[in-house]
Amino acid sequence: MLNTLIKRLSHLRASFQIRAFRSALSSLDAAPQFAILGILSGLFTGLVILLFRVLVEQVLTWILPSGPDRFEQLAALERFLLPTAGAMVLALIFALLKQENRGVGVSHVLERLHRHQGYLSVKNLLVQFVTGAIALISGQTGGREGPAIHLGASVSSLLGQTLKLPNNSIRVLIGCGAAAAIGSSFNTPIAGVIFSMEVIVLEYTIAGFMPVILAAVTGTLVVQQVFGDEPVFFIPGIAMDSYWDLPWIFLEGIVIAVLAAGLIRLMVICHDRAPKPIAIKIILAGLVTASLGFVVPEILGVGYDTVNQALQGSIPLMILLLICCTKLVATAINLGLGMPIGLIGPTLVIGAMAGGGFWQLASTVSDQVSAPGFYVILGMGAMMGAALQAP
Repeated sequence: MLNTLIKRLSHLRASFQIRAFRSALSSLDAAPQFAILGILSGLFTGLVILLFRVLVEQVLTWILPSGPDRFEQLAALERFLLPTAGAMVLALIFALLKQENRGVGVSHVLERLHRHQGYLSVKNLLVQFVTGAIALISGQTGGREGPAIHLGASVSSLLGQTLKLPNNSIRVLIGCGAAAAIGSSFNTPIAGVIFSMEVIVLEYTIAGFMPVILAAVTGTLVVQQVFGDEPVFFIPGIAMDSYWDLPWIFLEGIVIAVLAAGLIRLMVICHDRAPKPIAIKIILAGLVTASLGFVVPEILGVGYDTVNQALQGSIPLMILLLICCTKLVATAINLGLGMPIGLIGPTLVIGAMAGGGFWQLASTVSDQVSAPGFYVILGMGAMMGAALQAP
């Protein structure tokens, strides 16, 4: 009897504390409460992203012993069969799912954010986790950041729903989850903050800025406990060393704009003209990736190992152009047909190849141009900014 009374009193006390916490979020001085939410969002997002990355990289390391991005080491037939088999598994999964449970990726997060007050479901989270992992493991052309953003936003939204927080707080939490996801993916919290504020939140406020920063830092620290603090890209010391770079930079910007416009346009065409059955779309996307990867293995998977080679200037011009064009076509078709992976990674690879190509051209005309990493970094930033419309 006494134990039951104590339990009820404890439950009542906890209920009052949560209710007081929710009430405080609507006040003008809610900074401490938002700080706590940001840290919790970063913690839970970091744990989910950590689990996702460990799963993907452990399986890829088993398939590709020399490194989880080294699809080039596979025989030509294996490069064709792996994406094809992965696409068939994904097609079966999506065919068995209800329509409302097929939504994945950044587009799904934005749709739920703007039309449903940011309420994301557990089912879609699980679908993104499983299908995103299968897509990345099977070498589909795309990035892991799209699935990571969905996972982080969903975990954070579910945190807000569990605490029965007001809608504006859930929107802030989604921004926190996205920032933590990007920060933990690249080991750069500031990149997560900028991306979240530019693409997800779409506004800069003090109340929203602080928890997003805390979430990005917390999520990054969680993932660093396993993967270390080395950045994804090994960037040499870069600087603009000569005014001879200026005309090449101008031309690079124009070409990158054309590439970004072509990527988006081709994605829209593929989306609009694709056959209706989701299974057929996924299989078509897998066959395109398999066919192109059979000839150009560098387009398979995320491709960050190829970016690091471009940063050092070690890829010949014609190979750079070949990777750039095939990666663009494969990415547009994959994402246009609904492959459950992200756009950010491919834009970085495409931009890096274009930037590396411009350095190769510039260095043949003059020996007074900057290092290759300078042109590659400019291409990466320009391509991602143009494709996402978030400079």
